[in-house]
Amino acid sequence: MGITSRLKIMSFLQYFIWGSWLVTLGSYMINTLHFSGANVGMVYSSKGLAAIIMPGIMGIIADKWLRAERAYMLCHLVCAGMLLYATTVTDPDTMFWVMLINAMAYMPTIALSNSISYSCLAQAGKDPVTAFPPVRVFGTLGFILAMWTVSLMGLELSSTQLFIAAGASLLLSSYALTLPKIPVAEKRVATTLISKLGLDAFVLFKNPRMAIFFLFAMMLGAVLQITNVFGNPFLHDFARDPAFAESFVVKYPSILLSVSQMAEVGFILTIPFFLKRYGIKTVMLMSMLAWTLRFGFFAFGDPSPTGVVLLLMSMIVYGCAFDFFNISGSVFVEQEVSSTIRASAQGLFMTMVNGVGAWVGSILSGMAVDYFSVEGVKDWQTIWLLFAAYTLALAAIFAVCFKYQHKPEALAAQSLTH
Repeated sequence: MGITSRLKIMSFLQYFIWGSWLVTLGSYMINTLHFSGANVGMVYSSKGLAAIIMPGIMGIIADKWLRAERAYMLCHLVCAGMLLYATTVTDPDTMFWVMLINAMAYMPTIALSNSISYSCLAQAGKDPVTAFPPVRVFGTLGFILAMWTVSLMGLELSSTQLFIAAGASLLLSSYALTLPKIPVAEKRVATTLISKLGLDAFVLFKNPRMAIFFLFAMMLGAVLQITNVFGNPFLHDFARDPAFAESFVVKYPSILLSVSQMAEVGFILTIPFFLKRYGIKTVMLMSMLAWTLRFGFFAFGDPSPTGVVLLLMSMIVYGCAFDFFNISGSVFVEQEVSSTIRASAQGLFMTMVNGVGAWVGSILSGMAVDYFSVEGVKDWQTIWLLFAAYTLALAAIFAVCFKYQHKPEALAAQSLTH
């Protein structure tokens, strides 16, 4: 089997693990374990905390002391153990600590899987820039298949989803032993913890435009976490209405939500066109307005023939909402910063979005859901309209505060020099 095929298997399993529980664990905790919205938000905040701390630490370990594929194997072995233990947990405090340890092991594997792929492709004489995207897309396919598997098997409210994730983690841990050796670098740029965490890129906050960009990246990271945590529980709650209890939306919400990931694949292909033609400010505004539509369609959607169209539209605009700030933001950082802090700036962008933003989004969204709940019944329409108003306000403030003049000719000239 060629190295590209082997890496596709790794990428598939990497995101199959996450897809097995990321969008459905909230429903399990709310409906089966009867956790409050704040409890669920607290558990999901573990991902944000881990994203702030662990990728940098593990990056240093993989750089200096332990080969990347071995670090990758050990991380997934820890994940398997924690996910297995999580199947026995019934109280929110313990669940938080178990999922925090799991996240501290899992979050670094995202960067490690990328590093392993780039290194293996380079060793095989392939151009990583062109060879990596076809590998990474198998991760999206794995995420989608996991969501479909859990949904079609009726496991969204069961701890069995965690057994599936644990089994996949154990399989990937074993599979990592077969990967090519990734040599430990004797010298590598930005191997200190400060650089890995993007802290030396904090000099960018002296630039008002970049400071505003990173601040809004954090606030959009919070928005992303809201939909990850409560999208699935929202769809499950339609079971309270006897008219919808047997609907496709209630029975298989993860299948409906997987349309969001499918839309990502389509929208990511349009990013070069929109960035070159309209620039980062317009693209980010499009993302914020797409988030507003995402929540607005949720607010008025339901499993009825008309309402399900709104739900589908919410899934489709998610592709624009996610890609146009996450992927485009990363490209913008790459273009704007000095090459001496480029890696650190990307680390800072990840920390703001997937670390601080995710942590804040988890906590505050859980509090909001509880505030608009009466005796366990959630006023989802008000909740989603509140989030829609939040993203619309973000768009208005960003339009005024972010000073950016798009110069297509300069961008074209820059792309020719790379």
